[in-house]
Amino acid sequence: MTTTRTKQANDRWNWLWEWANPVKFMSLSARALPWVTAITVVTLVVGLVWGFFFTPEAAKFGSSVKIIYVHVPSAMMAINIWVMMLVASLIWLVRRHHVSALAAKAAALVGVVMTVIALITGAIWGEPMWGTYWAWDPRLTSFLVLFLFYLGYMALWAAIEDPDTAADLTSVLAIVGSVFALLSRYAVNFWNQGLHQGASLSLDAEENVSDVYWQPLVICLVGFVALFVLLLLVRTRTEVRKRRVHALEMRERMSDA
Repeated sequence: MTTTRTKQANDRWNWLWEWANPVKFMSLSARALPWVTAITVVTLVVGLVWGFFFTPEAAKFGSSVKIIYVHVPSAMMAINIWVMMLVASLIWLVRRHHVSALAAKAAALVGVVMTVIALITGAIWGEPMWGTYWAWDPRLTSFLVLFLFYLGYMALWAAIEDPDTAADLTSVLAIVGSVFALLSRYAVNFWNQGLHQGASLSLDAEENVSDVYWQPLVICLVGFVALFVLLLLVRTRTEVRKRRVHALEMRERMSDA
């Protein structure tokens, strides 16, 4: 009975581990790309057009409030992309699935871009709200450190020639950097100080922005998630191809030797 239950439990996860097989990943991702592309385009167009052109200006901050449709999703994605990299890195360390390591590597550049967008839009939004583009606020500072971790992660991949060694070391860095990812998300809760306000999207309805801004903001967030998935699939497919080329080159060197 126990053996049967274990087999059933393993079968439930087989669909997930199929993505870890490079051949199946390339096949499944090729089929998923058109759908993900369509979802990305529709949600981003609807969310951004609705938010920027069909929502009123805020009484206190005017039209500058509309930057939340870019700032909030990019900031949330910057943090959650690192969490995704952490999960993928742990899978690599435990199960040695190459696609998971390559997915973490592929996600890093997208995370850097999201972090830069969040920092720039945050500075633009911060000036009319706080009277300054930058302050050493707990959330802002931890977010800047997260950005540096992204750069360090990418630099470590680039500095190490052996892909397995690079995957091992960057996985450790992903674990360490997850501390700052959490701080970036919960800094306002940990330290009841600083300029940055609480979450714009929360399970607590009282903490959310008003419905007139909240609804298009949710659509924008879905669009940014879809955009990340799209870029992740495209970049991971590229990394898989690069690894195949690297493996072929290594075989040729060994045969020549």
